[in-house]
Amino acid sequence: MKTFQKIVLSCLCGILFGSFAAVSFFVVREIGVTTGLLEESTGQQTSEPQYLEESVVVQSSDTVEDKTEQELMIPVLYTVKTDVTEVVDEVMPAIVSITNHLTYNYYYYTRNADASGSGIIIDSNESELLVVTNYHVIEDNNGITVTFADGTDVAAQVKGTDATRDLAIIAVKIEDLDQGTLETIAIAKMGDSDSLKVGEPVIAIGNALGYGQSVTTGVVSALDREMNMDNVSGTFIQTDAAINPGNSGGALLNINGEVIGINSNKIGGSTVEGMGYAIPISAAKPIIEELSLKETRELLPEEEQGYLGISGATTTAQEIMYYGYPEGVYVAKVFEDTAAEKAGVQQGDFIVSFDGETIKSMQSLANKLCYYAAGSTVEIEVMRQTARGYQQITLEVTLGSKLDMDTE
Repeated sequence: MKTFQKIVLSCLCGILFGSFAAVSFFVVREIGVTTGLLEESTGQQTSEPQYLEESVVVQSSDTVEDKTEQELMIPVLYTVKTDVTEVVDEVMPAIVSITNHLTYNYYYYTRNADASGSGIIIDSNESELLVVTNYHVIEDNNGITVTFADGTDVAAQVKGTDATRDLAIIAVKIEDLDQGTLETIAIAKMGDSDSLKVGEPVIAIGNALGYGQSVTTGVVSALDREMNMDNVSGTFIQTDAAINPGNSGGALLNINGEVIGINSNKIGGSTVEGMGYAIPISAAKPIIEELSLKETRELLPEEEQGYLGISGATTTAQEIMYYGYPEGVYVAKVFEDTAAEKAGVQQGDFIVSFDGETIKSMQSLANKLCYYAAGSTVEIEVMRQTARGYQQITLEVTLGSKLDMDTE
């Protein structure tokens, strides 16, 4: 008897639920027909759902008040834009490949070699195109070649450098470029790295591995990363966009194609996968502007080159670490009646700067002198050991001529 009562009760509940559902469906249908959202004959929506796409935005900035009643009832799908071809097409003509022709000195022989890097065309004047790159890309060069987007190779000269920030400006003579190349060149647009946010998408363009321009994408992984590596210090943008050897000096772009960083493979290197670094453009701008105003110096014939009058050696990393030597050129000997002796350079000094630019090696000093004529007056900075440690001293040197000197 109790089982029969349970069955009857269950049936009555089912009938009541079904009746309620039918009435609810009828009321909703009538409201839809009355407002025009549903057709009476089919009960289907009068319009298809609209799908709106916004670039790199995952939620709408519109408020509810900005929407009509009908728009509020339409499903909206926001997608992340991954196609960066338009940005790349616009910016690629402003990116160049750089080849550093240099000489490696070994104990018993020397070897010529080429090193690859990248650069960004940032400005021009009446006679030059100005390209920013990393200092280490053009360091210790015997010559620099710039390759533009159309494949044209042109010689370039160093205009100014800042080794501590790993920045350099090189110049290409406009007269060395044909009209076709000039028409393909673009000037990069500078962005604002101070407004970057973690997670913001970025694009890296550069001469990766020396194979030519390539593109990688990623996001801003971190901001204001403090780094001090190989005497390059500062705060940098961290990204997971691949930055490989050859990418150094290339552009880190925001989604609008604006340069927000200058990539540097030297900072961080490839020790950790997915961690690349770039010099923030907002921090680099004042340095770039200062370097752009320097005089562009051209390689001089040997008979016209200036002469300092020392013999020296590059301080090694081990000597710096174990003995506390300054990084630069150790002066082993000062020759008599030379520019160095007249200026007050002494044996045991360490030359650390020449005409305002950092000197890290004997090769770097020798290369600098190739661009300064005999008779030129420049300032050099030396570190001299005193009872209180090493003291920095600035000396004014009027360069002599090697042809007039006899160091035998």
